[in-house]
Amino acid sequence: MSSDTSTTAASGRAVVLHPAPKRRGAAARSAEARVAEAVALAGAIALDVAHAEAVPLDKPRPGALFGPGAVENLGHTIKALEADLVIVNGTLTPVQQRNLERAWKVKVIDRTGLILEIFGERAATREGQMQVELAALTYQRSRLVRSWTHLERQRGALGFVGGPGESQIELDRRLIGERIAKLRRQLAQVRRTRGLHRRARERVPYPIVALVGYTNAGKSTLFNRLTRARVDARDQLFATLDPTMRALDLPSGRRVILSDTVGFIADLPTDLVAAFRATLEEVQAADVILHVRDIAHPESEAQAQDVAAVLADLGLDPADEDTAPMIEVRNKIDCLDAEARDLVARNGTAVPLSALSGEGCDALLAAIDARLAASRPAVDVDVPLSDGARLAWLYRRGEVLERRDEGETAHLRVRLDAADLARLDRLARGTARA
Repeated sequence: MSSDTSTTAASGRAVVLHPAPKRRGAAARSAEARVAEAVALAGAIALDVAHAEAVPLDKPRPGALFGPGAVENLGHTIKALEADLVIVNGTLTPVQQRNLERAWKVKVIDRTGLILEIFGERAATREGQMQVELAALTYQRSRLVRSWTHLERQRGALGFVGGPGESQIELDRRLIGERIAKLRRQLAQVRRTRGLHRRARERVPYPIVALVGYTNAGKSTLFNRLTRARVDARDQLFATLDPTMRALDLPSGRRVILSDTVGFIADLPTDLVAAFRATLEEVQAADVILHVRDIAHPESEAQAQDVAAVLADLGLDPADEDTAPMIEVRNKIDCLDAEARDLVARNGTAVPLSALSGEGCDALLAAIDARLAASRPAVDVDVPLSDGARLAWLYRRGEVLERRDEGETAHLRVRLDAADLARLDRLARGTARA
């Protein structure tokens, strides 16, 4: 890129273009909603969007995606606005990206590149940084190596894990491949470490309740409301990237671990899903999954379908008996009028609430309690009244449904996890400590 382009790149003035097929499926989002989401993505890294539009598309052109006339007309708009970056809210091949850059004489990135850039800026932990770098390098390997220079110049060294920077711009395919291999080994170690931590939790089994949902659906706000934590909960796409876990006490007195996870989005890059698999394993290991929906969003139904698609990619199908039970949380009811709120409340299986005000959160905790209780078998246990340690253990680790004392024996009906059932047997034989 020329030095003139490098200078203007510091302004971060962007144009957002959404390729809008003229023939669309019935379940497709509106072009206006897709444009608005792309603008919000650009705003997530403080880009100044000077212009945004949906560009009608009869069929994708292999050379430049858009037809020659559209490319020329858009070029006039881009030049008039003095934009230095064009974001195409779709997938560009390396050839299409290169040809559009040559035609418009500005930096061009596609939706995947933009999402990767956001993740590169937001990842705070070493694990998150490695995951983003792996996804970025996998994506970059098939493209012109200089495809990241614009945003690096615009925001200094900020980018994928401190930015690919000039050192990565000079990497050839062999070095990128070696780095990818190393990152995969490191993330495999992260996965093993997570497995060890998970097995340690199973020895003192606190059920895992995982929050999932479309980005900006209010997961972190709900997490903070329930746990009194202070996780970053800005009204912004992808405000949360690194997983956070906190203890949460349910109305029954049972303690669970609540896990906040990265938000999903339509057309989430495959490489990114694969790179974040180590983090998303917390969702796979959950005992209950809370699907948080922004019920006030006009595209709420389509967003729910996108989340379901990502969960299916992780092997989590709500219709599968081996999948953890899922509770649909219809968030942001405070943004609805009375009629719409009443309509949402009529759905007997979903939990309507406002994470911001706290309305409905007690009902959610009760629903979590009920789902966990349903997954635990109820057993009858006879305990000598003199065995105070075992009685205390049953009350602490299980849910005592009934108790009847006769003579020197307490007859209890208790719900227990499978692991605690085995431990109860060892306690009865005196081979384990309460």
